Amino acid sequence: MGAPVTTWLLSHHIVSLVVAALTLVLAGFIVNQPRPTGSALAWLLIILFAPYLGIPLYLVFGGRKFRRRRSSKSPLTLPTEKEPGPFGLRRLGHATSFTRTDWCTDGVSAYQQFLSEVRRASSSIRIVTFVVGDDETGVTLLDALAERAKAGVEVRLLLDGLLVGRAPRAPLARLRACGGKIAHFMPLLHLPFRGQANLRNHRKIAIFDGERAIVGGMNLADEYMGPLPSEHRWRDLSLLLAGDVVSVLDGIFRADWEFASREVLGSAVHGVGPAQRDAIPVRVVPSGPDAASDPLYDTLLTGVFRAERRFWIATPYFIPDAPLLKALVLAVRRGVDVRIIVPAASNHLLADLCAAPGLRQLRAEGATVRPLAQMLHAKAMLMDDALAVVGSANFDMRSLFLDYEVAVFFSDPKQVARLAHWFEQTTDLAVTNHADPSWLRSSVEGIVRLLAPLL
Repeated sequence: MGAPVTTWLLSHHIVSLVVAALTLVLAGFIVNQPRPTGSALAWLLIILFAPYLGIPLYLVFGGRKFRRRRSSKSPLTLPTEKEPGPFGLRRLGHATSFTRTDWCTDGVSAYQQFLSEVRRASSSIRIVTFVVGDDETGVTLLDALAERAKAGVEVRLLLDGLLVGRAPRAPLARLRACGGKIAHFMPLLHLPFRGQANLRNHRKIAIFDGERAIVGGMNLADEYMGPLPSEHRWRDLSLLLAGDVVSVLDGIFRADWEFASREVLGSAVHGVGPAQRDAIPVRVVPSGPDAASDPLYDTLLTGVFRAERRFWIATPYFIPDAPLLKALVLAVRRGVDVRIIVPAASNHLLADLCAAPGLRQLRAEGATVRPLAQMLHAKAMLMDDALAVVGSANFDMRSLFLDYEVAVFFSDPKQVARLAHWFEQTTDLAVTNHADPSWLRSSVEGIVRLLAPLL
């Protein structure tokens, strides 16, 4: 009996030493890595007090910025121009221009626009998206892509690895058989303990012939778009852009594609066209683990502090960190019209539970909170009459600190006014739903809120 006991004690001692060493190493790494204070504290607590659970979770899900992996991608947020971007922030995205913009504000027009662009493409189609549905919309669009690939058009489809199982297999196989290529970004099945399972590509970009691009919040599924109106469809927002901005968006796609597939693509833009007199400035801001900082978060926080008249937000999930929430509170107290449009009940209950306390706090301060009866999936922001932002990023810690995202920043008065009109139309659809929660729900919200930095 003595030998087994001694062996057990020795092995237990070795395991304890390894766990203690890992705890110290990871704690030092978490403290030194740039991340929100709440996120760092949450990880430290779970690693220190439940190391056998916290250490494996952090090794799989805890990473946020990977220098080695980031260096394997083409740089996205290192523009050479020295002119400051929005709010005087330098090195913020890519300064470029557009000559045309079409606003896709409902699912039918977005579907028609997308399908039309696919069918008229003659040289290349490049798409990165988060969801392709196994439904009428997803199948129809995949079949249209297969037809263009069969006709000799270069077709590249990049899907995030998280929800790739939702995509219809047979249409994807037809697309491949016709010559199209499909890649998966950050597949869930990879080498263990690389810390990347929590980092998803949430960008939505579609580029046609290197001349036109669709960017925004819509995925390729029935809940986002379709041939006929549907009472179950989500309210969303995407933009069709033309001009030099397409070259920048194509560069983002190529970096993501090369990272996922190891295939090096040439630019889809053939040559540099003549300067357009009617070109309007726009800034493309990608954000994510491949960026050295957090440009979307930095811009939003600066924008809230600089807002003088209004700061309007549309988002499906409202989970800001403490500094951003405090900035919104202070903006309300300064007399800024803070308006937040969210779904009354989103498709993620945990997100709703996390959002509720912050929304109640802002409403008590005097902010306008407008819940929609239908699911809202649009991601937009309006600051005074100076800046309009449309993109793929939600107003939550996941989008602002973890996921790969992209947004376009407009300062053109017509585009700002167009987004303001969309906000007014959306506000008109809002319902009154400000009932105080029960004590049980409040308790659950408080517990879930503690987990927000880890979601």
